[in-house]
Formats: sequence, structure tokens, C-alpha cells
Amino acid sequence: MPDSQPHPPLAGPETQFPPGVAWIDGRFVPMSEAKIPILDWGFLRSDATYDVVSVWKNHFFRLDKHLDRFLASVAKLRMSLPFDRTGLETLLHETVTRSGLEDAYVEMICTRGHSPTFSRDPRDAVNRFIAFAIPFGWIADETQRDRGLRMIVASVPRIPAASVDPTIKNYHWLDMVRGLYEAYDRGGENVLLKDLDGFLTEGPGFNLFAVKDGSVHTPDRGVLEGITRGTALELCAELKIPTRIEPLSMETLTTAEEAFVTSTAGGIMAIASVDGQALPASPGPITRRLGELYWAKHQDPAWTTPVRSL
Repeated sequence: MPDSQPHPPLAGPETQFPPGVAWIDGRFVPMSEAKIPILDWGFLRSDATYDVVSVWKNHFFRLDKHLDRFLASVAKLRMSLPFDRTGLETLLHETVTRSGLEDAYVEMICTRGHSPTFSRDPRDAVNRFIAFAIPFGWIADETQRDRGLRMIVASVPRIPAASVDPTIKNYHWLDMVRGLYEAYDRGGENVLLKDLDGFLTEGPGFNLFAVKDGSVHTPDRGVLEGITRGTALELCAELKIPTRIEPLSMETLTTAEEAFVTSTAGGIMAIASVDGQALPASPGPITRRLGELYWAKHQDPAWTTPVRSL
């Protein structure tokens, strides 16, 4: 016969949270207290959009670009925020200031929320906005950044753009997660996914570039239009390096002189090998030049925004 008495919570290690601060449901809280209801459709249905901007040496990098993309994503998903662009920017500044971090990973999120009457109609939902600042994080550790990433191209295809618009930054990552496990099983460190036509797209949190015959190639479809991707293309123009934005084949990548990925979580990072095949250079000369200029731009007032104190 089942025991009708309540059971005490199971003993176990206390859940750890990074230092930082979050804004949720109208107030600032420590990261350990930032929670959403389990009925929020952002959790139940991955019905949410987000964006991440970095803070380096107490300066936002390309904040305007991230705000532009986030607001566009919110509009495309027919969501709304509780404030205008100026209010959003002010809140992000306050979030970073309250966190006390000089180098931070700053995320803004809008979820569908849920309907007060538990209606299944998304038009009835009250949207929820969340922001948080935690220490800056990298998609590659120091060793990987120095020698380049060992990349695997998964058999798992990327979710088609006709189904989920990749230009809306989203949490539909089950294809990426399946691909990551395949990469780990095959001795890789990270993963790239192809589309249904066999062209390369992107990986979890980063865009892809290949350098062939002195030109920088990057996919033109099935990818998030990453802020760091766009920055890399601008840097190529500044350095007078030709670029080609077009479908990217496996042959182009595997016969490239060098290749790299771009992400807010680390900037411009080399690829050392693809499916176990080493590339000729890692990091290659173009990857190095772009990477050096990328970090130099973090000192450029035209590309940065100082964090405003309270």
C-alpha cells in the first residue's frame, strides 16, 4: 500500500550557479533564484527567442547590432516586450552593473509565457522577458583556441529553414545536441550540420567560414545571421580579403587552406581538423589576422559601448 506521508527531499549536492544577476518578473535576483513557471511555453514548447551580447573590459561589443536582431526576432514571433528599445538598453546596462562583472555574457530572452486562463491559443499568452549577466564564457577552451577545434560533420541534418527560421535566434537545438553526441562518439570536440541538400550550415552557437584560394567562404542559407559572422565579413572588407557568401560544400571545407568559426562566445576561432582530416594551417594566416583585428576592435569606440553605472 502506498505511503501517504510526504517524503523529505532527497539528499544530494547543492545545485551550483555562476555568479551574476538576473532580471525576471520585474525584479533583480541572484542567478540561483531566477526561475520560470513550468507552464511557460518557452520551456514547454521552446517558444522563445533570445540574444547574447558580450561585455569585455566593461564595454558592450556591438550592442546596437544585438538589439536590432533581438527586436526583429521578437517582432517576427509576434511577441512584445514590457518596454521600448531605450528601456531595454537601460535594463541591460543595469543588469551588468549589478552583476559587478567586467567581462560578461549578457543574455536577453523573450518567451511566449502562458495564458492566464490556460488557453492553448498563443495569442492569449502574456509574454515574459528575462535578462541576465554571468561571467564571459567560451565555446572553446584555451587549448582548443590555440590549436583549433577538432570538428565533426554530423549525419544529423539541420532543421530546415522552411520549418524554423534560423534568422530568429532560437532554442531549437535538438538537432545540434544529437550532432554533438555523434561528434563525441567519433572523437571530435564540436559539430557542424549540413542541410537537406548536403550543404554545410552551422554548429551549436557558431557560424562557419572556410578559406580557399585566398577567399573567405561562408554559407548563405540555413544559418543564423550571427553578429560575429557579420563582424568577420566587415573585417574582411577592411583587410581587403575577398568574401563569397554562397552554399558551402564539404569539398570546399575539406580542401580549404584554413577554416574558422565565429561566435559571441569567443570571437574568431580556428578549425584544426574536419572528420579527422587535418587542415593545412590552424590557425591559418587569415584566421590570425581577422582574430587580432577582432579583439583590437574591442578598444574601438565606434564598435563598443561603455557600461553605464547606476
